[in-house]
Amino acid sequence: MEIEFKFCIPPERLAVVQAAARRGTHAQIRMEARYFDTPDAALSSRGIAFRLRREGNQWVQTVKALGDGPLDREEHNVDRGQAHATGPAPEPQPELHAGTVAGTRLLHALQAATGPLTETYGTEMDRVTRDIAFKGGVVELALDTGRVIAHRGKPQQKEARICELELELKAGPLAGLAALATRWATRHGLFLSTVSKAERGERLLAPQWARPATKAAPMKASAPQKHFLQGRELQRTVVAHCLQQILGNASEIVEGGGDEEHVHQLRIGIRRLRTALRELAPLAPGAFDPAWEPTLVEVFQRLGQLRDRGQALQPIVAEMRDAGAPALEVRAAMKEAPGPCTAAIVRTPAFQAALIALMAFTARGLDAPSATGGEALDAKDVRRLLQKRMRSLHAKVRAGAQGFAALPAEEQHHLRKRLKRLRYLTEFVEPALDAEGHAFLASLQPALAAMGRLGDERVACTLYGQVAATHPRAWFGVGWLTARQALTIAACQEALGHIADMPHLHKTAQR
Repeated sequence: MEIEFKFCIPPERLAVVQAAARRGTHAQIRMEARYFDTPDAALSSRGIAFRLRREGNQWVQTVKALGDGPLDREEHNVDRGQAHATGPAPEPQPELHAGTVAGTRLLHALQAATGPLTETYGTEMDRVTRDIAFKGGVVELALDTGRVIAHRGKPQQKEARICELELELKAGPLAGLAALATRWATRHGLFLSTVSKAERGERLLAPQWARPATKAAPMKASAPQKHFLQGRELQRTVVAHCLQQILGNASEIVEGGGDEEHVHQLRIGIRRLRTALRELAPLAPGAFDPAWEPTLVEVFQRLGQLRDRGQALQPIVAEMRDAGAPALEVRAAMKEAPGPCTAAIVRTPAFQAALIALMAFTARGLDAPSATGGEALDAKDVRRLLQKRMRSLHAKVRAGAQGFAALPAEEQHHLRKRLKRLRYLTEFVEPALDAEGHAFLASLQPALAAMGRLGDERVACTLYGQVAATHPRAWFGVGWLTARQALTIAACQEALGHIADMPHLHKTAQR
């Protein structure tokens, strides 16, 4: 298993990064690779990359697969002999990886495939490598520049740029790798990306590529249930789970391919992570760095301002149009000074540094426990603490639901945030819940949807009120949204009344 950070390099910073990579003793090598898959994409659909790569005068066969966390990659390499200038490349032999984690996944995928392995795309690039020593360890730096090529030699040939910097831990503590990665990212404006060379090739093969926004997947225990509720294990598992959603959407945004749904899902991922940092901190005191929270809040709020003027407005504008609203492009009418684009917000050095630290945290099992961290709770105490916290949130939501219509708007908003924390916390521990856990989560959804609609209508009403000063047609929107408010609030109170009883964590989880 390899532990590495992979960054994209802004074009305007490439020359400086190249000079820094070549400082001191370094090596340069020319690489050409051929990637393989089956006609039904049995490998790429499972996150597996299988290739033959010419590294100087050697052929190396490699299989890569996803690991358990955002830093982890399963990889296995096999030497396939010397490469000759005029000789053909060796034929791929998947069985050479048998007995390894990545190889087992490769062979299982091929057993389910409906066709043979064929070459899909290739890469041509120059790699500069250099070992960087730090106290107690070594990191290998690899700078790759070149191109990915699909449909080579055909009229429909396509290419994509490769400009990446990888920092891989070769020896020593993970903290040294994280510190080095932060310095390079901050100094050179680098930004994290989970888009691999293999995925760049897959994008070229597709007639029209659009990477869908990454949504939160169901929580899965990465350890047996009796260990799932251990304090540090649960913290690491949940943070890694949140980062999968954050990094998937952030990578698409920083590379210029994201849309408003990617922004929305990135904000959800950040909110989920903030819930984890807040609710799970007592499980292993001192494990979470308090410096993460302010940066997460800032990016969340800045992205929220963009969403309020985009995705949140779309369904409301459409409904008003159906209700007879006069034509008005409300977003154009705002006449706001242009602010930073979404990619610039996500690329900020502070946010990238926070992501690096969080990614390193998910792999902390490789290092000795922090001397500054408190003693982690065992499964019995974790179960008791989490059950108490979920019951407390549940009780507060139920209490607020009773008189929701009479609450001030600010208190209604706070209740919505409390309900989201209850949902996310329940999702985090769902593998350890009894059979009623899924039904309980389903009972929260109508209330969350109704309260989300109330929030969007209030934001829209404020925006229309601002526009109405110079565009009288916007008064229709102010009136329509104001008239709807009582109905929307009633829908919220109705949905809140149908929230189910709080499920229980399995007692077997504490044994």
